[in-house]
Amino acid sequence: MRERRCCCWCLSRPFKCAFLQPPGILTTVPEVIEVSARREASDSKVLTCAAVWRMPKELEPGSHESPDDSSSTAHSLELLCHLDNTAHGSTACVMWEPTGDGKKVISLADNHILLWDLQESSGRAVLSSSASLEGKGQLKFTSGRWSPHHTGTQVATANDTTIRGWDTRSMSQIYCIENAHGQLVRDLDFNPNKQYYLASCGDDCKVRFWDTRSVTEPVKTLEEHSHWVWSIRYNHSHDQLVLTGSSDSRVILSNMVSISSEPFGHLVDDDDLSDQEERRPEEKSQEPPQDSVIATYEEHEDSVYAVDWSSADPWLFASLSYDGRLVINRVPRALKYHILL
Repeated sequence: MRERRCCCWCLSRPFKCAFLQPPGILTTVPEVIEVSARREASDSKVLTCAAVWRMPKELEPGSHESPDDSSSTAHSLELLCHLDNTAHGSTACVMWEPTGDGKKVISLADNHILLWDLQESSGRAVLSSSASLEGKGQLKFTSGRWSPHHTGTQVATANDTTIRGWDTRSMSQIYCIENAHGQLVRDLDFNPNKQYYLASCGDDCKVRFWDTRSVTEPVKTLEEHSHWVWSIRYNHSHDQLVLTGSSDSRVILSNMVSISSEPFGHLVDDDDLSDQEERRPEEKSQEPPQDSVIATYEEHEDSVYAVDWSSADPWLFASLSYDGRLVINRVPRALKYHILL
């Protein structure tokens, strides 16, 4: 049987790690303990499942193994447990709890939202609560995102053209954005610094920003892509920086400063300035920064399905396309210093 490996690239240092995997396992490695999806044939149907794995201890943060050592050896992942969703359908998305002890996971399976409690000592995941979509239309989840705000009690999901907000304590809906996009909603992300702001993208080639307190109209709409927009991500530290990836094979980095946590840029109180640092009149009268496309990256030759920011370096990001090409880029130096200074 052919050996399969999963590669984990470190965006803070130029090296990669390879992991041995059983056949049929499709894995991403965002954390020390990570979640994978696998496909199983069940009664002539393809069922997508999920599992939780542990990375080797020598690769955990704080380990003393050098990058050269880790890249030359294929490590084995330790299977902790499966998320048994066979009674609920195929898994579309798995989300880690962004706060707390990291022992809660939500999976979206067909029209079910499932909250799991990971019991590491017993090696199993217990389904603690669930909810289901009901009504007409396409009632299968396509994507979801766990909010880092509200003490980790809110989750946003997408099905067809609708975005819904859920309270994980009662598993009840707290808001609903119908017809959020003209076609299928592909991805969601929460602003890390503004608790009510949510970004979405979809098959209508648009990117939209929402205030979940008032969902009648989007706060902002972008139409920079020419095909389906598959992925959207806020920068973890500087929320004016937004990445999108599309089937038009492009990655676009946008500066959404008007709806960021610092809409007027980095503010400095005049009282804090020394005589030598006093601003000139023309500097004081400058207009606030405007929303714009910072850069368009065209290194991919196929559809870009995923974009994400480095958790170690806020100026570093990666994109992944259908043909398996992984491209790592940096925020332009001039913009970086403009934001910082």
